Amino acid sequence: MLRNENEPTKAYDLHLPEVQTSSVVFASPHSGRGYCAEFIAESILTPAELRSSEDAHVDRLFEAAPSCGAPLLAAHWPRAWVDVNRAEDEIDPAMVLGVRRQAHNPRVASGLGVIPRVVAGGKPIRSGKLTRDEAERRLQLGWRPYHARLDALLRETQSRFGRATLIDCHSMPHEALDHVRRKGRRPDVVLGNRFGASASLPLMDLLDQLFTEQGFTVSRNVPFAGAYIAQQYGKPALGRHVVQVEIDRSLYMDEATLQPHRGFDEVKERLDRIIGQICDSERGAVLAAE
Repeated sequence: MLRNENEPTKAYDLHLPEVQTSSVVFASPHSGRGYCAEFIAESILTPAELRSSEDAHVDRLFEAAPSCGAPLLAAHWPRAWVDVNRAEDEIDPAMVLGVRRQAHNPRVASGLGVIPRVVAGGKPIRSGKLTRDEAERRLQLGWRPYHARLDALLRETQSRFGRATLIDCHSMPHEALDHVRRKGRRPDVVLGNRFGASASLPLMDLLDQLFTEQGFTVSRNVPFAGAYIAQQYGKPALGRHVVQVEIDRSLYMDEATLQPHRGFDEVKERLDRIIGQICDSERGAVLAAE
């Protein structure tokens, strides 16, 4: 079911620990499900199709973060309305009136700019273009507040602990892994650090180890290396690391109905252990540095 709201009151949900004890921040930019009535009415898609780009339930999978001493930031708006994992200026001229074509951008060209034109499978969201005013409204209500809060969280964390590690949480369609193998097996999890540009190798090694110990098959940077958030906030040389984590949706939900299946609780329990270990490790790294 879509969560209908005539006028959203927030851009994100922020879940804070009683005391932040780790240099880790968790964020879920694509699990937002605040579908306003106007957006639903104007779409030419069914509710299920409209949600097909959503990282459904990812915020729930990582909800243990605050109990482990780390903040969890989750977008309120759905990705189909505004995509906070794109740059603010990645605006599709085929989607928004009066926008001039710029240098070729494969994300924009495919309809997956900051104001998406399509959902999964290339299905158009609506007929006709949006006005510039409507595009600006979406940026003002969704994109800018989310990034202002994310940036503040990372700055506050680094100021307090000397470093900040963002775990950028996502899910991926099972079919996205059809041609990917790790030691002969299809990956369950893809860790992306933009091939070293957004997070250090020791951090990637640690995460790979933790996910593997919990029974997940892990791939690095293939087929997802990290998008705008990793590019924008990952500055390893400056003590700020971002790893994009993609989890195969079929492990925990029915991809056709988006409903959790009986594997959900098991996957969440495994992730709970990983979250605790990541936070403990980063807490230890900070203490060692001190």
